[in-house]
Amino acid sequence: MPLDAFDLSTSSASRAATAAFEEAVRGLAAHRPSTGIALGRALAADPDHVPALALKGFASLIQAREELAAPAREALADARRALAAKAGGTADERALVEALALASDDRFADAAASLDQSFADRPATFLPFKIAHALRFMLGDAAGMLAASQRMMAVWCPDRPAAGFLLGCHAFAVEEHGAYAAAEAYGRQAVAMEPDDAWGLHAVSHVHEMRGETEAGIEWLERSRGSWSRCNNFSFHMAWHLALLHLERGEHERVLRLYDQEVRPAPTDDFRDMANAVSLLWRLERLGVDVGGRWAELAEIARRRRADTTLVFASLHNLIALVALGDRPAAAELVMALQVRAQGSGDQARVAADPGLPLARAITGMGGERGVLDRLAAALPQLGGSNAQRDLFVLALAETASRRGDAPALRAIGAARRRLKAEDRLIAAVDGRASSARLRAHR
Repeated sequence: MPLDAFDLSTSSASRAATAAFEEAVRGLAAHRPSTGIALGRALAADPDHVPALALKGFASLIQAREELAAPAREALADARRALAAKAGGTADERALVEALALASDDRFADAAASLDQSFADRPATFLPFKIAHALRFMLGDAAGMLAASQRMMAVWCPDRPAAGFLLGCHAFAVEEHGAYAAAEAYGRQAVAMEPDDAWGLHAVSHVHEMRGETEAGIEWLERSRGSWSRCNNFSFHMAWHLALLHLERGEHERVLRLYDQEVRPAPTDDFRDMANAVSLLWRLERLGVDVGGRWAELAEIARRRRADTTLVFASLHNLIALVALGDRPAAAELVMALQVRAQGSGDQARVAADPGLPLARAITGMGGERGVLDRLAAALPQLGGSNAQRDLFVLALAETASRRGDAPALRAIGAARRRLKAEDRLIAAVDGRASSARLRAHR
């Protein structure tokens, strides 16, 4: 079977479908808003295009919304029917469908491992590599991301398909392990090779943030704005990184403008957009900034999503929005939903059980015995996302420890944070705010 432009073997005889699918894969790599349109064109030209059906299913799952589980299963069923109609299709197609079946059963880790195994002799094949990278990112599996990208780099060369995009993924995997100098070098090389590599741009922005290089980070993001501003809602996330850097400079009005115009320009309920917004408002308030009525629309979305525990990482951001607005009943319902999820099976059931549920109880003040906070801080990677995103939960645990007067936990949490991130204004502000609250409570 012929290989497409990204080295994937497909059974489709439609040139129009192949061209549209290649456009969709490039859009996926560059985080472009046209990706879904291109994928639709591929399926219009060939409704049995197996990789397009598989990508459609993965796209539904990665959005982590309970109402998209059914469309993902439908895409899986369609892909299986297409394989049967094509006498089993190609090995690459079967591998994608097998991984989709696992992911549809809340087995993201197994799905990623399945893709690794199926493409073991071609670890730099872009689409399966990128899908596995995304699944592991959602699981917080930094070790798995790095191992896969190291296997990819063993065969990587600059003239292979998607070379720049592959290098950007490696840069991010390296950054999440704290190897910041190497990550920056890989990320800059990726962007030089492929200016549309939003993930490589993103990796370098992480490096500057984690090393406390505020000025360099702002310069990097502003200079690359022409690229990342053309992304889908990933542009909101890049603006979030920019806002964090301005926050460190104490430019609170600038941060609020960024929030309104670029981080939260529309009231979407995509969990990634919610994570950006919730974590930025929380930080602003800890620095004594009046955020006005901005919590209200976030809390309304969180209320609607309080029973949706598809992704614990998303649920915890929703919980923080509810707590911020003082909606204790809805917060209690969300915690109960996590408790129910923890009794089930699958990756997210395990995450809900630990660290999700104990962290939720600490955030709400509904429980969490002394001595558990520093252990929770160490377990946070299991929630998924990046070190930079999970820093919100690190800070929340530090605040809880300070409020309780748990000095050993506060020291341990602070030390763990400093191993990844340069000292900044927030940790001191969180400690000071919680200490003041504790003093008021004892008067």
